[in-house]
Amino acid sequence: MSISDLYSSGFRERNQDHFAAIVRVAMSDGVITDEEKAFLDRMARNLDISESDYKEILKDYKSHPVNPPTMYNERLDRLYDLTRMVYADHDLGPKQTVMLERLGIGLGFSPENVAYVVHKALMLVSKGVDSEDFKDEIKNMNR
Repeated sequence: MSISDLYSSGFRERNQDHFAAIVRVAMSDGVITDEEKAFLDRMARNLDISESDYKEILKDYKSHPVNPPTMYNERLDRLYDLTRMVYADHDLGPKQTVMLERLGIGLGFSPENVAYVVHKALMLVSKGVDSEDFKDEIKNMNR
């Protein structure tokens, strides 16, 4: 097995674990709404999850480990991507905000301030900031 095969396999597995964590959050209330399903579909495409892997993960999402990033910058990168995805249609509903808050907790943000972090993230993405400015602004709000 070549290094590229190992890298590809590891990358694919991390994407599947991340997708399963998102499914776990969506299933936290026991049901996946139409809005959550649309969000999962977008995430699957962006994470390059095949249709067969998608179906398997939906059936058995609890078998995948929940591995939030340990590095703060990586959590911010994921929050940036998730916020852009949630806000992609420019029609932000309360369910999407709640979903993003749940994902924020799953990423390792404190339940006490996740609503504030998500509000700030949504505001920044709506202004069209890039990833670096997004991370700087979120970091600066904690000072």
